[in-house]
Amino acid sequence: MTATTARAAQRPRSLNDVKGWFPSLDQVLFDRFLTRQERHEQHGDLLEMGAYMGKSAIFTAAYLGDDECFTVCDLFDADAPDERNAAEARKSYATLTRTAFEQNYLAFHDELPRVIQGPTSVVPRHVGPDSCRFVHVDASHLYEHVVGDIDTAHSALAPGGLVVLDDFRSEHTPGVAAAAWEAVFTRGLRPVCLSTQKLYGTWGDPGPLQDELLADEEWRSTMHTSVQEIAGRRVLRFSGKPPNPAAPRSRYADVPRESSVGSSGSVPAPARPAPSPVRRLAADVLPPVVTRAIRRRRRTT
Repeated sequence: MTATTARAAQRPRSLNDVKGWFPSLDQVLFDRFLTRQERHEQHGDLLEMGAYMGKSAIFTAAYLGDDECFTVCDLFDADAPDERNAAEARKSYATLTRTAFEQNYLAFHDELPRVIQGPTSVVPRHVGPDSCRFVHVDASHLYEHVVGDIDTAHSALAPGGLVVLDDFRSEHTPGVAAAAWEAVFTRGLRPVCLSTQKLYGTWGDPGPLQDELLADEEWRSTMHTSVQEIAGRRVLRFSGKPPNPAAPRSRYADVPRESSVGSSGSVPAPARPAPSPVRRLAADVLPPVVTRAIRRRRRTT
């Protein structure tokens, strides 16, 4: 295997090979809203604040129009603006580098998006007001930063645009939850729907979007839908694991995975032999505590 082929074998062959948190439910919802915007000829740029390894950015870029710009902002391996943000980056994103993001992205698309490497507070310098139709917020989990990111999204969105707030309900991100619901109750954000981890909202009228989602029973058949009411306003909630929509195809999709030599150049350890029929029967019949004791003894002899 040549060095070029070995490098290709390490590139993502599908979106599932890209590290990140972008479940099929949110892929289905992204697809629904972005294709609706195309269908209604709603033009505007796309913005993502917080990219990690590029999983959601790769997916979103497939809906970019010829005359539109996609902007991605992330610290990557740059210095954080304050120590709390730096500590968060060290804990959750220690392996994140801009090079890894760009390699993943270029496996699916011919050109990189406009990349802003730095804190999301600098986004308004690069993204004009009322210029975006879709904004995905998935950067810092600290309350004061998320408040700023939501303000940036509000300013960047054109009338009728959609904002997606990640981690609005995770137990380890209470700052995101506080900022998200504060925006709902005090700054005019109207939730359209909720997924397991994202809040989809608009500063426009969510009614037509919600009516379309509820009317399409075939589209909803692969997930669970409930209609909630929060402060007198309708909110849809979706859950489940629907089939993924068609994701962008990697240029490395047909490259065989490296099998004989790992990325470090070392030869992997030989696979363990399959257990004999007698051992399989013993595992099925003996109590688990006895089976574990036998396995421990075998490992030490």
